[in-house]
Amino acid sequence: MNPGKAIAALGAPVDIDVSKVEPGQLLLAEWKKKPVWILHRKDWMLKTLSEPGLLKRLKDAASQANQQPAPAYVNGNYRALKPHMFIAVALCTHAQCIPDYRPAPHTVTQWWYGGFHCPCHGSMYDFSARVIEGSPAPLNMPVPPYYWVSDTVVRVGEGSPSGADKSWTPSIW
Repeated sequence: MNPGKAIAALGAPVDIDVSKVEPGQLLLAEWKKKPVWILHRKDWMLKTLSEPGLLKRLKDAASQANQQPAPAYVNGNYRALKPHMFIAVALCTHAQCIPDYRPAPHTVTQWWYGGFHCPCHGSMYDFSARVIEGSPAPLNMPVPPYYWVSDTVVRVGEGSPSGADKSWTPSIW
């Protein structure tokens, strides 16, 4: 049984069914009154995340800045517990705008593989929401604590069935 909407908005974990999210599709959910993305990444999107041309343009390719609930969520280029299913708080770390999802390469600049682009001040992120050098955003978008309840249901707001990271909040909020 999920908590009511008022309780969930205050920070209770939320269960999200992703069974109908197609590859390339972005689902928008809400947790702690913040927008949360669930992106079902296509194989080609995953391949771009380790491209040397992209990695050298990232401000924090390894997500070392103190902006994440635990290292397990951000290890490697995928920043996800399941490579194809990416989950992030959908707020630009510059001015808290909601970036646009840009799944097609070269829509902002010739070298960009696609990802997320903030319409407010132009910050660019890859498909793992890692910020591109030269963007006004100082940090990668945060990955909230979450775990998979089943193959198709993710619980956002807890890092494990034990409730680990339940009170986590990124430093930008």
